[in-house]
Amino acid sequence: MVKNTPKVPTFDEYYRVFYQDRWESLKTALLEERKPVAYTEGLLQPYYLDEASIAAARALGVSEGDRVLDLCAAPGGKTLVLATALKGSGSLTANDRSSARRARLRDVITNHLPEQDRANITITGHDAARWSLYEQDAYDRILLDAPCSSERHVLSDEKALKDWSPSRPKRLAVNQFAMLASALEAVVPGGLILYSTCSINPLENEEVIAKLEKRRAGRFEELHLDRGEKRSFGSIILPDVSDGKGPLYMCLIRRLT
Repeated sequence: MVKNTPKVPTFDEYYRVFYQDRWESLKTALLEERKPVAYTEGLLQPYYLDEASIAAARALGVSEGDRVLDLCAAPGGKTLVLATALKGSGSLTANDRSSARRARLRDVITNHLPEQDRANITITGHDAARWSLYEQDAYDRILLDAPCSSERHVLSDEKALKDWSPSRPKRLAVNQFAMLASALEAVVPGGLILYSTCSINPLENEEVIAKLEKRRAGRFEELHLDRGEKRSFGSIILPDVSDGKGPLYMCLIRRLT
C-alpha cells in the first residue's frame, strides 16, 4: 500500500497561516528596499542600520559601568549602540562564532569607535549555545540577537527562497532556545537579557520564550516593552505598519534566581 506523502507548504502558504489576510501586505513591505538610518552617537563616522535594531539595543538599558555580553554580535551595529552607552566604562564582550563575521565585527568596531571606547571591548568566538560552560553569573546585561530565518532576505533572494523549507525555522528554534538558556545562566540574578530576531516566525520568537518559561519556570520574568505589536511574550516591529522598519522581534527578561 502506497502512503500519501504530506504536501510540503510553500513559503507563501506557510506564512499565510500566521498572518492570514495581512500576509500579502506584509510580504510587499518585506520586499521593499530597506530604509536604514545613520547611528552617530559617540561614533567616529555614521553606521547605517535599521531603526528597529537601534531600539532593540537601547531596550537592554545598558548603563555606565555595566558588564555586557553581546552573544551574536556581528556585523556590529547593535554592538556600537551598547558600546556608546557604556562610554568607555565597564566591559563589553562581543562574541560571534564565525571567523569571517568576527573579522567584519572587528572592522566595524575599529572604524567607528574612538580608541577610549574600544579599550573595554573583548571580541570572542565561542558557541553562544554553550556559553554557560565558560562563564556563569558574569554579566549585568546580555543581548542575544539570535541567528534566524531572516525572511526579508529569503524573499529577496531567489536561491534562498528556492532552498527554503519549513524544517529550517524548526532547526533554528532549537538552537535559539539553547542560546537563550545559556544566556540565562551567564547573566547575574537581577540582570537583564534582551532576546531579539529579525524573523517574523512565532516559532523563533515568542515560542522560544514560552519554552524557556516552561523549562525554567520561576527563574525569570518578562519586562514590558512599549514598542511594536504585543505578542504572547515580547513584541514585534513589522514593516507594513512601521514605515518600513523591521522586522524585529524583541523580548526583555530579568533573571530572578
